[in-house]
Amino acid sequence: MARTLTLPTPDDFHLHLRDGAMLEAVLPATARVFARAIVMPNLVPPVVTTADAVAYRQRIMAALPEGMAFTPLMTAYLTEATDPDDLERGFGEGVFTAVKLYPAHATTNSAHGVGDLRTVYPVFERLERIDGILCIHGEVTDPEVDVFDREAVFIERTLAPLRRDFPNLRIVLEHVTSKAGADFVEAADDRLGATVTPQHLMVDRNAMLVGGIRPHLYCLPILKRRRDRDALRRLVEIGFPRLFLGTDSAPHAQHLKENACGCAGCYSAPVALEAYAQVFDEIGCLQRLPDFASRFGARFYGLAANAGTVTLVEEAWTPPEQIVVGGDVGTVRPLLAGEVVRWRVADRP
Repeated sequence: MARTLTLPTPDDFHLHLRDGAMLEAVLPATARVFARAIVMPNLVPPVVTTADAVAYRQRIMAALPEGMAFTPLMTAYLTEATDPDDLERGFGEGVFTAVKLYPAHATTNSAHGVGDLRTVYPVFERLERIDGILCIHGEVTDPEVDVFDREAVFIERTLAPLRRDFPNLRIVLEHVTSKAGADFVEAADDRLGATVTPQHLMVDRNAMLVGGIRPHLYCLPILKRRRDRDALRRLVEIGFPRLFLGTDSAPHAQHLKENACGCAGCYSAPVALEAYAQVFDEIGCLQRLPDFASRFGARFYGLAANAGTVTLVEEAWTPPEQIVVGGDVGTVRPLLAGEVVRWRVADRP
């Protein structure tokens, strides 16, 4: 008889939904499994103000298929011109759940991000005072720093000093990828949490580079060494309570991924929970998945637990090779497309 695992309805604490036709195409994959998600603000133009976030939230809800229940948790894109008063108003009105710090030019649509961290210290002071959460893409952009070391250098140069200057600021180091990141989060106090993606738990850089380049595994921060992956797996194995689910699902048109200069991001939403289950099962800690997926993140964000449950069944299936979006997008290719996945959400068609 097939094994099953029933867990409280999970949340995704790092998600890209995009906008327009892409939003309409990818939103159901998340809403089918996750009750809530921290929605990234790096649109073009970015979601900077409370009014921007209200408008984007309305577009998300308009794109939600009838009969599906889903709550987008909105974030503000931090720029050097961000108004702390507007942010505080957004938090007070229940619009914002977090603020997102992108170092300028670190990843997709980050050109409006922060170059000089000192310019946004007034924002950090305000967030610390109102107990708002700062989500961070933790990489330096110095071209002299090896791309595989940029998270570790960011922690040393930026995150450690930031935590000393604002010890009561709640911070999420998003998509942690390195042993340096895992060690830093584990050693920190309860004001620092982290998310981890399915791909960074599943594979290392060899999967992306050996035997030919696999562009659909290219994301930022980039896949690291085996020892980095194993450090993240160790935190999962021990049930570390400040590491929680954040897919960083980031859809791009297939023709732009399979390109001479492909986009960074893995579209994991259609297979995310199953991919995590497969990793947890491989490690021998499947019993840890409900806390990781459904409790730890909600606790860090101060959210009530979700009602309802999701059931996983140990049953082989194969994600589609591509998903049709139409228009200028064409198709998107999900993570693990064409591969056998050993766990499946019970009601997934």
